[in-house]
Amino acid sequence: MRLSTVILPVRPWHQGGRDEWTRAEQLGFHTAYTYDHLSWRTFRDGPWYGAVPTLTAAAAATERLRLGTLVTSPNFRHPVTLAKELISLDDISGGRITLGIGAGGTGFDATVLGQEAWTPRERADRFGEFVPLLERLLTEDSVTYEGTFYSAVEARNSGCVQRPRLPFAVAATGPRGLKLAAKHGQAWVTTGDPKLFETGTPEQSVDAIRGQVEKLGKACADIGRDVAELDKILLTGFTPEPGKVLESLDAFVDFAGKHFELGFTEIAIHAPIPDSDFAADQAVFEQIATEGLAQLRR
Repeated sequence: MRLSTVILPVRPWHQGGRDEWTRAEQLGFHTAYTYDHLSWRTFRDGPWYGAVPTLTAAAAATERLRLGTLVTSPNFRHPVTLAKELISLDDISGGRITLGIGAGGTGFDATVLGQEAWTPRERADRFGEFVPLLERLLTEDSVTYEGTFYSAVEARNSGCVQRPRLPFAVAATGPRGLKLAAKHGQAWVTTGDPKLFETGTPEQSVDAIRGQVEKLGKACADIGRDVAELDKILLTGFTPEPGKVLESLDAFVDFAGKHFELGFTEIAIHAPIPDSDFAADQAVFEQIATEGLAQLRR
């Protein structure tokens, strides 16, 4: 069982941003992730910093804490340039990077470069090409590739500190994404069933997530892989009654226990941001960080 956190890149580095990352290490979190967006939802009109520079600064400010994205997507990324940044980041951090990666969605990132928002099928098509090409770029010295959506011409790389490459945590719930997670992932990520977020119950959410875990198991079995080889990460904040998870230590232990029983190996909670959807009591958050797993192991 692992407990991780998500630090949204909304605070200037020298005005509290750095302190959040170093505090995450002091609290004993396994990994501190950040979102890889250009802007996001209600934070659109305020500060929002780039994921890769933020993680680079966090790597320099910490020593043991793993770092990563939840999640990077093809919405504004190209595999060739992303691979170069990831290899550099993995080197700077001493091999502490996990790439959370997903197909992307609608919203600001989907249209900011001037394109029409892709349909779910188009996102799945691009993701299906993006992930295998990125894998090659991170593991091969020179890559030439001509695809439907992406190309590479003698793209040269030196490889990751982590071998054969840094781990992929693939966010997926549909059949095509789950196949990618089974084939390329070292971990799988879910936020639950979005259809239940506003009108569902916690019990319905647990049942839906159980179904996702079963589908992941089938996707692994179809290619002869043991699903136990994949870490399973639940990103909290998007299931029914999202604020209840950080309401108290007991509430977290109850929530986490139900999901660890489903086979999850890691739960990620958001660092509190006042006056936002992620508002929470900082003292409770830190109590969960330091005592939550011990309570679950009793």
